[in-house]
Amino acid sequence: MTSRMPACTFVPPWLLARLGAERSLDLDDQIRALRSARAAEPHVRAASAVGVSPWTVHDADNATQLPGRPVRSAGQPTTVDVAVDEAAAGIEQTLAMFASGFGRASYDDAGAPVTLVVHYGHDYANAFWDGRHLVFGDGDGMVFERLTKAGDVLAHEFGHAVIEHAAGLVYRDQPGALNESLADVFAACFKQRLAGESAAEADWLIGEGLFVPGVRARALRDMASPGTAFDDPALGSDPQVAHLDDFVVTTDDNGGVHLNSGIPNRAFHLAATAIGGTSLEGAGQIWYSALTRGGLRPDADFSTFAAATVAAAGDHAEAVMQAWASVGVGLLPPRRPTGPPQEPADTPAPVPAVVRVRRSGGFAGRVQEGEIAVDARVRSLLERVDLDAAAASASTYRPMPDMFVYTFQIAAADPVTLPEQALTAGLHDLATLVLGSDER
Repeated sequence: MTSRMPACTFVPPWLLARLGAERSLDLDDQIRALRSARAAEPHVRAASAVGVSPWTVHDADNATQLPGRPVRSAGQPTTVDVAVDEAAAGIEQTLAMFASGFGRASYDDAGAPVTLVVHYGHDYANAFWDGRHLVFGDGDGMVFERLTKAGDVLAHEFGHAVIEHAAGLVYRDQPGALNESLADVFAACFKQRLAGESAAEADWLIGEGLFVPGVRARALRDMASPGTAFDDPALGSDPQVAHLDDFVVTTDDNGGVHLNSGIPNRAFHLAATAIGGTSLEGAGQIWYSALTRGGLRPDADFSTFAAATVAAAGDHAEAVMQAWASVGVGLLPPRRPTGPPQEPADTPAPVPAVVRVRRSGGFAGRVQEGEIAVDARVRSLLERVDLDAAAASASTYRPMPDMFVYTFQIAAADPVTLPEQALTAGLHDLATLVLGSDER
């Protein structure tokens, strides 16, 4: 099997990420669980006081049926499970920050109970918000540690829940990059609050400590200097961009939401350090107000949100406007790269026929790609796959924060792109076979 470089427009190509051979994500179970949970479990809104929203940590026992068995709830003592207790501490601290810092009661501002899931999947190196649950894998042990290890990851995923209920930003292109950036803003405020740091004192790293020893990475993202968080022989260099001139036009990762979020991330860092004090009490209040006070459309782009922050900034309007200008975003419609996304060059059908799989997105926003020749084993899997049917059903699934996106190409047929939650058991097994045999 060979791996190929992903094509990302406007930035240097970055080496493909490889998560190792042991991966068993039973996505068919996950889809059934998501559907049954939404159908059978009404969304409860509890009228609780600010800061005391109930929460429960569940253990998926390395399966993908959500939410799993409850193992610890608010008010209960610690357990012997590190991931459970990390999730419990993280959600208590996150709820406390939103309550005291923003006056918000849970993610819906109505005291909704919070459901967390740990030990999701087998060697699952990701974390996500699926609209009902905050879900965390244990990492693959080759690149990533467990995803509960860094508390700002939990704050980031909880931030996605807040964003969904406050403005419902579409998770694609510029609105999706704003969605990712706002989640990072909440994560940065969370981390700096715990450390007792001002904006000037903070390191502005997101996901620090998630990588296993030996990986050359300071964190997953650097909000102060996007594109510098890691540079590793296996991971490649950090592909985030920091200026609108470098905006990445791509069909990967729901339009490059994890790449282009570096642009508003840096704008927030510049505003926070210019305003001074803590990020939570300074720029954080402005960004939160722009998100929640009403009027922000789900399809808001960078310039629309920039204008909303300036309008909410009061005496700090000039500093906020300058922060956005420094990353190339004005208050008028922004300059957008012209032309269609770069398409792969036409190539003749390989001999023998091959299956190609490309996975993008996830919390890290990384790309993995591989191909495998069609032999008897692959042919037996292909007999279980109906890409046309999967593509037809994909439109019923909306993009969800930090979940993966898969592209399948069988021989010379047109590629088919599917969200993670649309994968059938056969497609999941095919993706695992093609991507899972790479070694870091």
